[in-house]
Order: sequence, then C-alpha cells, then structure tokens
Amino acid sequence: MIDPKKIEQLARQVHDSMPKGIREFGDDVEKKIRQTLQSQLTRLDLVNREEFDVQTQVLLRTREKLAALEARIAELESRGAEVPKAETPKEVLKTEDMQ
Repeated sequence: MIDPKKIEQLARQVHDSMPKGIREFGDDVEKKIRQTLQSQLTRLDLVNREEFDVQTQVLLRTREKLAALEARIAELESRGAEVPKAETPKEVLKTEDMQ
C-alpha cells in the first residue's frame, strides 16, 4: 500500500501550486485531490518496499541453488557419470537440500 504521508504530501503540493482563486475552495479541493491521487495510485498495482525486498531475497536464493545444481551437473558430466534424471525440478531441489 502507498504511504498515506506521501499521498498527503503530493496532495498538498498540487493544492499549493494552484492559483489563489482555486485554492480558496479549501478543503473540498484538497479532499478531491487526495481521493484522486489515492485512486490513481491504487490502480498502479504497486508493491511496498518490504514485499519487494522479500522477493529479491527469494530470487537470490533460487539463483544460488540453480548455480549449485549447474555446477554439480557439470562436475558429474566431467567425471563421465550419468546425471540422474528426476521427474520434476522440485525433486532435484529436494535431493540437493538433503545433502
């Protein structure tokens, strides 16, 4: 969700940049601006920073596991061993985690 303080700040900036005659409408104009900003920002389907950071860490761990699996396959291939075949990628990851 968008930080309400940021919306308040944006609404205030838009309100302050309006000509004096329009600003005299006061609270109604500011409320309408705030509602419009909230509505438009909600449509953008943004994620907050915490969610983004969590997904970044998940991606990093996934890449590390993939690199380890690729290295293991390369090592087995260089030894001339046959690479065991798994039915699904999840099974490969489970096998890697057990060792």
